Amino acid sequence: MKITYIHHSSFSVELDHVTMLFDYYEGPLPDFDRSRPLVVFASHFHGDHFAPVIFGLAEGREDIQYVLSKDINKKKVPEHLLDKVLFVKAGEKYTLHPGRNEKPSEAGNVEQDGVTMEIETFKSTDEGVAFWISCEGKEIYHAGDLNNWWWEGEDKAWNHNMAANYAREMDKLAGRTADAAFIPLDPRLEQWFYLGMKEFMEKADAKTVIPMHFWKDYSIIEKMRQHPSSEGWRERLIEIHREGEELDI
Repeated sequence: MKITYIHHSSFSVELDHVTMLFDYYEGPLPDFDRSRPLVVFASHFHGDHFAPVIFGLAEGREDIQYVLSKDINKKKVPEHLLDKVLFVKAGEKYTLHPGRNEKPSEAGNVEQDGVTMEIETFKSTDEGVAFWISCEGKEIYHAGDLNNWWWEGEDKAWNHNMAANYAREMDKLAGRTADAAFIPLDPRLEQWFYLGMKEFMEKADAKTVIPMHFWKDYSIIEKMRQHPSSEGWRERLIEIHREGEELDI
């Protein structure tokens, strides 16, 4: 599995037979192998997670599919690409067969030969969804904006409600292990920056933990490594130093 950090919360994940692109809105893209179908995910409508530029990726290729949160306005999708888009909502399971010239649909279809991608969605504590993807024997979690957004100075009741909502979604992941988990690590949360990643690793697990949403403040990654809450798994937290950095796991 080859992972490339693109920008902010955007990464590409290249498996043997399919490529995934998450939450892209700007930044240099890798030169994707066109022998693999491409599946483009957008977790919600915020401008730092989605931009219509992703539809330009369909130019000159048929083997592309889009998985978009339902809060993204359908009118932003070019009409000729609507049959390549699966709009998803939280708490659902879906099945894709990347590269097939068919409209993606909800789980439950008759199994077909070729690559099968199972997608499960979780409710974000901000907007849209988080994704848990099973494909080619790999388990991949991309949180989108699902995080414990505990803000310094915010109303106490608001923060406690946020923590409860986040805990509820993390309980649904209890006992799972991701091969790669992309989790927000936002320095704007100040002393509470670690809460979301900590709780994910307490309730679920990941062989490789990949920070995102850190606004180019790469120092927050080492800060997490040094934080007491990462004891026992900090060696699995990947350090990112620049956009375009590649990781083979």
